[in-house]
Amino acid sequence: MDCCFSCYKQLFGSGQGFTYSQNRIGNYYLDYLRIMEHWDKVLPGKVHRVIYEDMIEDTENEIKKIHSTALDVLQNLGVGNPLPELLEAALRQGCSVNENGRLCFPKSLVEDVISRAGRDFVLYGRDPKHDIDLSGNKVNLFGAGEAVSVLDLGASKYRPSTINDVYDVARMVDYLDNIHSYSRFVVPTELSEDLYVADINTAYASIAGTKKHTALTFSDGKHVKPTLEMLDIIAGGEGQFVKRPFCHGGGCTIVSPLQYGTDNCEVAVASLQLNAPIWVVIAPQSGATAPAALAGCLVQSLAETLASLLLIDLIKPGHPVIFGPWPFVTDLRTGAFSGGGGEEAIMSAASAQITNHYGLVSSVGAGMTDAKSPDAQAGYEKGISIVMAALAGCNNVSESSGMMASLMGCSYESLVIDNEMLGMVMRAVRGIEVNDDTLSYSEIEKTIQGEGHFLRSPQTLSLMKTEYLYPNLADRSRQEEWESEGSPDMRKRAENYARKILNTHYPVYIDEKTDQKIRDKFPIKISKDIIKPNSNRF
Repeated sequence: MDCCFSCYKQLFGSGQGFTYSQNRIGNYYLDYLRIMEHWDKVLPGKVHRVIYEDMIEDTENEIKKIHSTALDVLQNLGVGNPLPELLEAALRQGCSVNENGRLCFPKSLVEDVISRAGRDFVLYGRDPKHDIDLSGNKVNLFGAGEAVSVLDLGASKYRPSTINDVYDVARMVDYLDNIHSYSRFVVPTELSEDLYVADINTAYASIAGTKKHTALTFSDGKHVKPTLEMLDIIAGGEGQFVKRPFCHGGGCTIVSPLQYGTDNCEVAVASLQLNAPIWVVIAPQSGATAPAALAGCLVQSLAETLASLLLIDLIKPGHPVIFGPWPFVTDLRTGAFSGGGGEEAIMSAASAQITNHYGLVSSVGAGMTDAKSPDAQAGYEKGISIVMAALAGCNNVSESSGMMASLMGCSYESLVIDNEMLGMVMRAVRGIEVNDDTLSYSEIEKTIQGEGHFLRSPQTLSLMKTEYLYPNLADRSRQEEWESEGSPDMRKRAENYARKILNTHYPVYIDEKTDQKIRDKFPIKISKDIIKPNSNRF
């Protein structure tokens, strides 16, 4: 009816005569209802309706509905397999175990934990210039991935990732300005027989390569304490790391649907020793380990992430948590994970909105292309998902660079391409500054009365480096120039740029004396030859 009245008020041109009479517009609307009734009968379930008002005005109510349903899930259905220390703490707080042996959380307790949870905190870099402010809706772009293979520069086939790759990717992230934090993009597959050795070497290689804040991954909670000992040596002595922790831990504490995963829960609880925020990442897969309905997938993802928040908070009340509902999408034709679909993009943005509604620090996965090569598919899938998450105000947009093949692979060329794209994303997030100066009335007035262009205007010159972003890789040359250079595509330009970084950027973030002390105490497998400058490695 609102549309009818809106149409009646307009002075439409030819072909819209039905809008000039309330009777005629009423009859037109009735005809619309009759024909839609017909299509609903002939093609049941095939008509997709978008309710405009719901889309633009009812976000808050839709979030409340998702929140309310998630609380119903936690109170009535519960979560299976809680750690003994969580069970003990939860029962003291009025929780119960239902007839199926699942731990159920009262709605009031969940609300209390949400309200007291740690928020608005900083992730420290080893260099303060890399400190990350996670307050409000500030957007930060994180690197991560856990891939098992690497696409070498110029290659067409992937190879297994190694500990050398952990280090090489870390120093690339160290060099690239728009990737704000590091978590291992790849795993050292050659160390998979000894997970302690893998964890220690991953931490060492990461910190040797970058001074940016680093997320650590542990396969066993028992590996946290010795890693902390190594971090203390790097920080300058026993007890020094926790004063300004430049690493944090956490993990995927839920096995979907709605089951605590013992190993990862133990890792998350053990990571409290680091005195840093705990990052919980919960990734149910729509149509496989979560409902196929996107709203239902959001409900389960939220319930599972709240269950992870409860795990940390009931053991250590008020401890800061990076809240990561990461609902994943299934290609229902094959059952495979699809990281690059539009559904993934919209659910990531929705998850950020829900977390921001709580005022918690938000994290989503975005940039998880299904493409195997840094090509057009990779570009549009990454761009859509990352920009939607960023514009939704996500504090921690993870998986945002380098990841390929539905998170199974990592590409050095993609790292530098994505870094440039992330700069453009952050420019979009910054938006347009509107004030008396930027409205430029006097500039327009002076120009139309003078030279007739703005190229030599003092305003143009002063804003040249602040208002605009200039790419290193994107081609803005003349067509003839491009052809004369051999018509290089984006991947070729990225290959050359990545090769330059990898052959020249060898930061020394662990001095020789400290390095030897670490190697004497821990089973460090990465060769010293790998971390010393070598202009011919790539």
